[in-house]
Amino acid sequence: METRANYVLIGAFTIVVSVALLLFGLWAAKYSSERSWQRYMIVFDEAVTGLSVGSSVQYNGISVGSIDKLSLDPQDPRRVVAIIRADANVPVKTDTRAKLAITSLTGPAIIQLSGGSPGAPLLTAVDTRDTPQIQTSPSALQNITDTANRIVERLDQVLSDQNVAHIGRTLENIERISASMAAKDEGMEALLATARDAARSLDQTLQNTNATVQRVDQNLVRELPALISRLDSTLARLDSAAGNADAILGENRAAINSFANDGLAQLGPTLTELRALIRDLRQISDRLENNPARFLLGRDGAKEFEPQ
Repeated sequence: METRANYVLIGAFTIVVSVALLLFGLWAAKYSSERSWQRYMIVFDEAVTGLSVGSSVQYNGISVGSIDKLSLDPQDPRRVVAIIRADANVPVKTDTRAKLAITSLTGPAIIQLSGGSPGAPLLTAVDTRDTPQIQTSPSALQNITDTANRIVERLDQVLSDQNVAHIGRTLENIERISASMAAKDEGMEALLATARDAARSLDQTLQNTNATVQRVDQNLVRELPALISRLDSTLARLDSAAGNADAILGENRAAINSFANDGLAQLGPTLTELRALIRDLRQISDRLENNPARFLLGRDGAKEFEPQ
Protein backbone atom coordinates (compact mmCIF):
# COMPACT_ATOMS: atom_id res chain seq x y z
CA MET A 1 0.00 0.00 0.00
CA GLU A 2 2.79 2.39 0.80
CA THR A 3 4.54 1.73 -2.52
CA ARG A 4 1.31 2.22 -4.42
CA ALA A 5 0.68 5.55 -2.61
CA ASN A 6 4.09 6.81 -3.73
CA TYR A 7 3.23 6.08 -7.33
CA VAL A 8 0.00 8.02 -7.02
CA LEU A 9 1.77 11.01 -5.55
CA ILE A 10 4.44 10.93 -8.25
CA GLY A 11 1.82 10.66 -10.99
CA ALA A 12 -0.26 13.49 -9.53
CA PHE A 13 2.80 15.67 -9.21
CA THR A 14 3.76 14.92 -12.81
CA ILE A 15 0.31 15.81 -14.06
CA VAL A 16 0.22 19.06 -12.10
CA VAL A 17 3.64 20.08 -13.36
CA SER A 18 2.70 19.25 -16.96
CA VAL A 19 -0.50 21.28 -16.72
CA ALA A 20 1.39 24.17 -15.15
CA LEU A 21 4.01 24.09 -17.89
CA LEU A 22 1.29 23.97 -20.55
CA LEU A 23 -0.52 26.94 -19.03
CA PHE A 24 2.74 28.86 -18.73
CA GLY A 25 3.54 28.11 -22.37
CA LEU A 26 0.14 29.33 -23.50
CA TRP A 27 0.48 32.48 -21.43
CA ALA A 28 3.98 33.11 -22.72
CA ALA A 29 2.88 32.58 -26.31
CA LYS A 30 -0.04 34.97 -25.85
CA TYR A 31 2.20 37.54 -24.15
CA SER A 32 4.82 37.17 -26.87
CA SER A 33 2.18 37.50 -29.55
CA GLU A 34 0.75 40.64 -28.01
CA ARG A 35 4.07 42.33 -27.32
CA SER A 36 6.26 41.25 -30.30
CA TRP A 37 3.95 41.76 -33.30
CA GLN A 38 2.30 44.80 -34.90
CA ARG A 39 -0.64 44.60 -37.28
CA TYR A 40 -0.85 46.89 -40.34
CA MET A 41 -3.46 47.42 -43.03
CA ILE A 42 -2.59 47.71 -46.73
CA VAL A 43 -5.19 48.66 -49.37
CA PHE A 44 -4.36 47.64 -52.96
CA ASP A 45 -6.04 49.28 -55.97
CA GLU A 46 -5.16 46.32 -58.16
CA ALA A 47 -5.68 42.58 -58.33
CA VAL A 48 -3.55 40.56 -55.89
CA THR A 49 -3.34 37.39 -57.95
CA GLY A 50 -1.05 34.82 -56.28
CA LEU A 51 -1.30 36.44 -52.85
CA SER A 52 -2.84 34.38 -50.03
CA VAL A 53 -3.14 34.27 -46.25
CA GLY A 54 0.21 33.28 -44.79
CA SER A 55 2.22 34.77 -47.69
CA SER A 56 5.46 36.38 -46.66
CA VAL A 57 5.91 40.10 -45.98
CA GLN A 58 9.42 41.37 -46.72
CA TYR A 59 11.13 44.66 -46.01
CA ASN A 60 13.91 45.33 -48.54
CA GLY A 61 14.19 41.58 -49.13
CA ILE A 62 14.15 40.50 -45.43
CA SER A 63 11.16 38.55 -44.13
CA VAL A 64 9.52 40.56 -41.34
CA GLY A 65 6.04 39.02 -41.10
CA SER A 66 3.15 37.42 -42.92
CA ILE A 67 -0.38 38.07 -44.16
CA ASP A 68 -3.14 37.48 -41.62
CA LYS A 69 -6.21 38.35 -43.70
CA LEU A 70 -7.26 39.21 -47.26
CA SER A 71 -10.66 40.70 -48.10
CA LEU A 72 -12.43 43.02 -50.52
CA ASP A 73 -13.16 46.59 -49.51
CA PRO A 74 -16.90 46.73 -48.66
CA GLN A 75 -17.13 50.29 -50.02
CA ASP A 76 -15.24 49.59 -53.26
CA PRO A 77 -14.86 45.93 -54.32
CA ARG A 78 -12.20 46.96 -56.84
CA ARG A 79 -9.82 47.36 -53.91
CA VAL A 80 -8.30 44.59 -51.76
CA VAL A 81 -7.60 45.04 -48.06
CA ALA A 82 -4.69 43.05 -46.65
CA ILE A 83 -4.01 42.78 -42.89
CA ILE A 84 -0.39 41.88 -42.19
CA ARG A 85 1.46 40.98 -39.02
CA ALA A 86 5.01 42.35 -38.82
CA ASP A 87 7.67 42.28 -36.15
CA ALA A 88 7.09 45.15 -33.75
CA ASN A 89 10.77 46.09 -33.97
CA VAL A 90 10.58 46.71 -37.74
CA PRO A 91 10.86 50.50 -38.29
CA VAL A 92 7.81 51.09 -40.47
CA LYS A 93 7.90 54.85 -41.23
CA THR A 94 5.27 57.21 -42.60
CA ASP A 95 6.98 57.16 -46.01
CA THR A 96 7.25 53.36 -46.13
CA ARG A 97 5.46 51.96 -49.18
CA ALA A 98 4.04 48.51 -49.88
CA LYS A 99 3.69 46.82 -53.27
CA LEU A 100 3.18 43.40 -54.78
CA ALA A 101 6.26 41.45 -55.80
CA ILE A 102 7.32 37.95 -56.80
CA THR A 103 10.40 36.18 -55.53
CA SER A 104 11.05 34.42 -58.85
CA LEU A 105 9.38 33.71 -62.17
CA THR A 106 7.59 30.69 -60.73
CA GLY A 107 7.55 31.77 -57.08
CA PRO A 108 4.54 32.97 -55.07
CA ALA A 109 3.50 36.59 -54.75
CA ILE A 110 4.53 38.50 -51.62
CA ILE A 111 4.15 41.96 -50.15
CA GLN A 112 7.35 43.99 -50.40
CA LEU A 113 7.92 46.98 -48.09
CA SER A 114 10.41 49.63 -49.15
CA GLY A 115 11.41 53.22 -48.42
CA GLY A 116 11.42 54.78 -45.01
CA SER A 117 13.84 57.71 -44.68
CA PRO A 118 15.82 58.10 -41.43
CA GLY A 119 14.18 61.44 -40.56
CA ALA A 120 10.58 60.25 -41.05
CA PRO A 121 8.55 59.41 -37.90
CA LEU A 122 7.27 55.92 -37.16
CA LEU A 123 3.87 55.14 -38.63
CA THR A 124 2.53 53.95 -35.27
CA ALA A 125 3.39 57.36 -33.74
CA VAL A 126 1.33 59.21 -36.35
CA ASP A 127 -1.48 56.74 -37.06
CA THR A 128 -2.65 55.75 -33.60
CA ARG A 129 -5.26 53.24 -34.75
CA ASP A 130 -4.90 49.59 -33.75
CA THR A 131 -4.11 48.77 -37.39
CA PRO A 132 -2.21 51.66 -39.03
CA GLN A 133 -2.42 51.84 -42.82
CA ILE A 134 0.67 51.57 -45.01
CA GLN A 135 0.41 53.42 -48.32
CA THR A 136 0.98 51.50 -51.56
CA SER A 137 2.93 52.15 -54.75
CA PRO A 138 2.39 50.60 -58.21
CA SER A 139 4.03 47.24 -58.53
CA ALA A 140 6.12 45.99 -61.43
CA LEU A 141 3.34 43.54 -62.22
CA GLN A 142 0.85 46.42 -62.44
CA ASN A 143 3.21 48.43 -64.67
CA ILE A 144 3.64 45.44 -66.97
CA THR A 145 -0.11 44.91 -67.05
CA ASP A 146 -0.80 48.58 -67.80
CA THR A 147 1.83 48.60 -70.55
CA ALA A 148 0.41 45.42 -72.06
CA ASN A 149 -3.09 46.91 -71.95
CA ARG A 150 -1.89 50.06 -73.73
CA ILE A 151 -0.12 47.99 -76.39
CA VAL A 152 -3.24 45.91 -76.94
CA GLU A 153 -5.37 49.06 -77.23
CA ARG A 154 -2.99 50.52 -79.81
CA LEU A 155 -2.94 47.26 -81.74
CA ASP A 156 -6.73 47.31 -81.72
CA GLN A 157 -6.64 50.83 -83.16
CA VAL A 158 -4.05 49.93 -85.81
CA LEU A 159 -5.79 46.70 -86.76
CA SER A 160 -9.27 48.19 -86.88
CA ASP A 161 -11.69 47.01 -89.55
CA GLN A 162 -11.18 50.18 -91.55
CA ASN A 163 -7.37 49.90 -91.51
CA VAL A 164 -7.53 46.21 -92.38
CA ALA A 165 -9.76 47.07 -95.34
CA HIS A 166 -7.29 49.76 -96.45
CA ILE A 167 -4.39 47.31 -96.19
CA GLY A 168 -6.35 44.75 -98.21
CA ARG A 169 -7.06 47.30 -100.96
CA THR A 170 -3.42 48.37 -100.98
CA LEU A 171 -2.28 44.77 -101.43
CA GLU A 172 -4.79 44.34 -104.26
CA ASN A 173 -3.45 47.48 -105.97
CA ILE A 174 0.12 46.23 -105.61
CA GLU A 175 -0.91 42.90 -107.11
CA ARG A 176 -2.59 44.63 -110.07
CA ILE A 177 0.46 46.83 -110.63
CA SER A 178 2.72 43.77 -110.56
CA ALA A 179 0.47 41.96 -113.06
CA SER A 180 0.37 45.04 -115.32
CA MET A 181 4.15 45.37 -115.22
CA ALA A 182 4.55 41.68 -116.00
CA ALA A 183 2.19 42.05 -118.99
CA LYS A 184 4.14 45.05 -120.27
CA ASP A 185 7.59 43.52 -120.19
CA GLU A 186 7.97 43.92 -123.96
CA GLY A 187 7.02 47.59 -123.80
CA MET A 188 9.46 48.11 -120.95
CA GLU A 189 12.24 46.44 -122.93
CA ALA A 190 11.48 48.66 -125.93
CA LEU A 191 11.48 51.72 -123.66
CA LEU A 192 14.82 50.69 -122.17
CA ALA A 193 16.24 50.14 -125.67
CA THR A 194 15.04 53.60 -126.73
CA ALA A 195 16.57 55.08 -123.61
CA ARG A 196 19.90 53.40 -124.40
CA ASP A 197 19.81 54.77 -127.97
CA ALA A 198 18.99 58.24 -126.66
CA ALA A 199 21.88 57.99 -124.21
CA ARG A 200 24.25 57.02 -127.06
CA SER A 201 23.00 59.94 -129.20
CA LEU A 202 23.43 62.32 -126.28
CA ASP A 203 26.96 61.04 -125.71
CA GLN A 204 27.81 61.59 -129.38
CA THR A 205 26.32 65.09 -129.27
CA LEU A 206 28.35 65.93 -126.19
CA GLN A 207 31.52 64.68 -127.90
CA ASN A 208 30.80 66.83 -130.99
CA THR A 209 30.09 69.84 -128.80
CA ASN A 210 33.30 69.28 -126.92
CA ALA A 211 35.27 69.11 -130.17
CA THR A 212 33.62 72.32 -131.42
CA VAL A 213 34.43 74.14 -128.18
CA GLN A 214 38.03 72.96 -128.41
CA ARG A 215 38.33 74.28 -132.01
CA VAL A 216 36.80 77.61 -131.00
CA ASP A 217 39.26 77.84 -128.12
CA GLN A 218 42.19 77.08 -130.44
CA ASN A 219 41.09 79.70 -133.02
CA LEU A 220 40.60 82.25 -130.28
CA VAL A 221 44.06 81.53 -128.89
CA ARG A 222 45.59 81.94 -132.36
CA GLU A 223 43.80 85.22 -133.13
CA LEU A 224 44.16 86.69 -129.69
CA PRO A 225 47.65 88.28 -130.24
CA ALA A 226 46.41 90.07 -133.40
CA LEU A 227 43.33 91.34 -131.58
CA ILE A 228 45.50 92.59 -128.73
CA SER A 229 47.83 94.41 -131.12
CA ARG A 230 44.84 96.05 -132.87
CA LEU A 231 43.44 97.10 -129.54
CA ASP A 232 46.79 98.62 -128.57
CA SER A 233 46.90 100.56 -131.86
CA THR A 234 43.37 101.85 -131.37
CA LEU A 235 44.12 102.93 -127.83
CA ALA A 236 47.25 104.72 -129.03
CA ARG A 237 45.20 106.62 -131.64
CA LEU A 238 42.62 107.58 -129.05
CA ASP A 239 45.41 108.80 -126.79
CA SER A 240 46.84 110.90 -129.64
CA ALA A 241 43.41 112.35 -130.47
CA ALA A 242 42.90 113.24 -126.82
CA GLY A 243 46.29 114.98 -126.78
CA ASN A 244 45.45 117.00 -129.91
CA ALA A 245 42.11 118.03 -128.43
CA ASP A 246 43.86 119.13 -125.28
CA ALA A 247 46.35 121.14 -127.32
CA ILE A 248 43.54 122.84 -129.29
CA LEU A 249 41.77 123.71 -126.06
CA GLY A 250 45.01 125.11 -124.68
CA GLU A 251 45.60 127.30 -127.73
CA ASN A 252 42.04 128.66 -127.76
CA ARG A 253 41.54 128.85 -124.02
CA ALA A 254 41.67 132.69 -124.08
CA ALA A 255 39.01 132.91 -126.80
CA ILE A 256 36.84 130.36 -125.04
CA ASN A 257 37.14 132.25 -121.75
CA SER A 258 36.30 135.55 -123.50
CA PHE A 259 33.24 133.97 -125.12
CA ALA A 260 32.18 132.48 -121.80
CA ASN A 261 32.52 135.83 -120.01
CA ASP A 262 31.39 138.36 -122.65
CA GLY A 263 29.43 136.36 -125.19
CA LEU A 264 27.33 134.53 -122.62
CA ALA A 265 26.71 137.81 -120.79
CA GLN A 266 25.34 139.38 -124.04
CA LEU A 267 23.42 136.22 -124.92
CA GLY A 268 20.82 136.87 -122.18
CA PRO A 269 19.61 140.28 -123.41
CA THR A 270 19.69 139.06 -127.00
CA LEU A 271 17.42 136.15 -126.11
CA THR A 272 15.06 138.56 -124.29
CA GLU A 273 14.81 140.84 -127.34
CA LEU A 274 14.35 137.83 -129.60
CA ARG A 275 11.49 136.61 -127.38
CA ALA A 276 9.79 140.04 -127.53
CA LEU A 277 10.19 140.11 -131.35
CA ILE A 278 8.58 136.70 -131.63
CA ARG A 279 5.66 137.88 -129.46
CA ASP A 280 5.13 140.98 -131.67
CA LEU A 281 5.23 138.87 -134.82
CA ARG A 282 2.64 136.52 -133.34
CA GLN A 283 0.33 139.47 -132.56
CA ILE A 284 0.72 140.84 -136.13
CA SER A 285 -0.03 137.40 -137.52
CA ASP A 286 -3.17 137.14 -135.39
CA ARG A 287 -4.41 140.58 -136.53
CA LEU A 288 -3.69 139.82 -140.15
CA GLU A 289 -5.57 136.59 -139.90
CA ASN A 290 -8.58 138.13 -138.13
CA ASN A 291 -9.01 141.36 -140.21
CA PRO A 292 -6.50 141.70 -143.07
CA ALA A 293 -8.24 144.72 -144.68
CA ARG A 294 -8.19 146.86 -141.60
CA PHE A 295 -4.58 145.87 -140.91
CA LEU A 296 -3.36 146.64 -144.47
CA LEU A 297 -5.64 149.62 -145.44
CA GLY A 298 -6.13 151.10 -142.03
CA ARG A 299 -9.98 150.86 -142.25
CA ASP A 300 -12.66 148.29 -142.02
CA GLY A 301 -13.81 146.48 -145.15
CA ALA A 302 -17.08 147.51 -146.95
CA LYS A 303 -20.15 146.04 -145.43
CA GLU A 304 -22.57 144.26 -147.70
CA PHE A 305 -26.04 145.79 -148.19
CA GLU A 306 -28.79 143.75 -146.77
CA PRO A 307 -32.30 144.66 -147.99
CA GLN A 308 -34.95 145.18 -145.39
